[in-house]
Order: sequence, then C-alpha cells, then structure tokens
Amino acid sequence: MCRHLAYLGPARALRAVLLDPPYGLERQSWAPRRQAHGTVNADGFGVGWYADGDPVPARYRRAGPLWADPGFADLARVVRSSAVLAAVRSATPGQAPGEAAAAPFADGPWLFSHNGCLPGWPVSSSALASEVPADVLLGAGVLTDSTVLWALVRADLAAGRAPEVALARAALAGRRVPGARVNLLLTDGVRVLATTAGDTLTYRRRPGEVVVASESTDDEPGWVDVPDDHLLTATAAAVSMRPLAEAADVADSSPSTLSASAGPPGPATHLHRTETP
Repeated sequence: MCRHLAYLGPARALRAVLLDPPYGLERQSWAPRRQAHGTVNADGFGVGWYADGDPVPARYRRAGPLWADPGFADLARVVRSSAVLAAVRSATPGQAPGEAAAAPFADGPWLFSHNGCLPGWPVSSSALASEVPADVLLGAGVLTDSTVLWALVRADLAAGRAPEVALARAALAGRRVPGARVNLLLTDGVRVLATTAGDTLTYRRRPGEVVVASESTDDEPGWVDVPDDHLLTATAAAVSMRPLAEAADVADSSPSTLSASAGPPGPATHLHRTETP
C-alpha cells in the first residue's frame, strides 16, 4: 500500500518533481511498477514543501486520487521548492478515510510518511500505542497505523533522541507486528531519513540533488535499491545507509545533537555504506 517520495536539491516546480517524470508519483498513484500490495493508490494524497527562509513546511492534502485533482496540477505548475515530501495512499480496510489520514503528517519542521501496513489494526497496534503519551498520540488528529508510528517518532524526538534513532526505533517497533511493512520517510527540509522494512525503496544522487522514493520515477541510470531493514540518511551532498538495528542503538540514551535547523550529520566510521559526489 502507498508510494512516497522525497526530493532535496535546487528549487524546482512541484510539477517537475512529482508529475512530469514518466513514472512519477502521479503515475504511481494509478500504475505503480513495484508495489506488491494493492494495485492503485487512490485513497488520498499529500504534498509537503519548504519555502526559503521558513522552516515550517506547507502542505496540500486531499482525500481523492492525485490524478483527479486539477487544483493541485495548477498549484504544482507555479510552486517551487528545494525540499519536497509527497505520498499517495492505498488505505488498508478498517483504517480512517479522508484528508486527515493522508501523509505527509507534520509537526514543526518535520514531515513524515509511512509506506506499508500494520496488519490486524487496531488490535495489533495497541501495544505500540500504549508506549506513547496520550497527548502525543491524539495530537495526530486521526488514528491509523501510520499515525501511531508517527506518534512513536514524535515522542522520541520530544525526548531528545536523534531523528535517525527515532525513525529506526519506530520501524523496529512496527516490525514486532507480524507481517508488518514499515517503510518510513522523514525530513526537516535539510536531510531525508528513510527506512526499509518490508517494502521497496530506491534513491538517485545527482550533483547537488537527491531523490528517495518507493520506486524509480524513470528508467534513467543511477537508481540504487536500499536493502531491507536499513536506515538511509540523505542530503543533497551525500547518502549513507546502515542496518536498522545498528541505527536504533546509536546514541540511544543520549539527547540529539542535531536541532531541527541543524545541518546534515557528520561522517560516521561505522556507516554501512556512504556515497558522496
């Protein structure tokens, strides 16, 4: 279920990032090429983007399919951004419908998306929900498996954990649900963090930009698949990967040294893989 994408790089029209590529997010909403669960993503969509000088992102979310929204097509023609996170939704039966259930979810400078499912909702997620303070859980405005995972991330961020650790911990917590798929995507407009946990993820680095997506948006060279159960950290200048379990243990009990406005994390000698220009 669902497809999502993040972009960092020179300012581009939203249309160029999401709609124009031959297999972009609009195409993925009705004809995904690598989606193993579900066939179309017509149960809502959302786009979040950052404007220069403003750390708090704007969002446009709707309950219907991306391909059927002429308002967004017109908006996407003129709005430009150097940091974008977008998602199209295939709702799991029993989950809340509507615009409020469509990613990306937001809190301060952060945008978040979940590509996957926690089977057996809501019973399967009750243990996860019990780990989150009630005010954080209810702050999402709507309860779905995705917003429970988002609440886990927000609680860890509020506790001072580094965003890499928070995202890896949430993915591993979700993995405790049998059959769960917990591909998560998080950005503050400076870096993109993503997990692979049961579904596809790929990225492409070009000079000064990076795209991280559930599946490639074209057939041009340079796309790299991320192994399952890994955390990816990307900026416009570099990409690194490490196993989820390793990422979740890094500075687990220490407050984050990265503020929401901080730059990308520095190099780490224990990274599983690092790519730079």
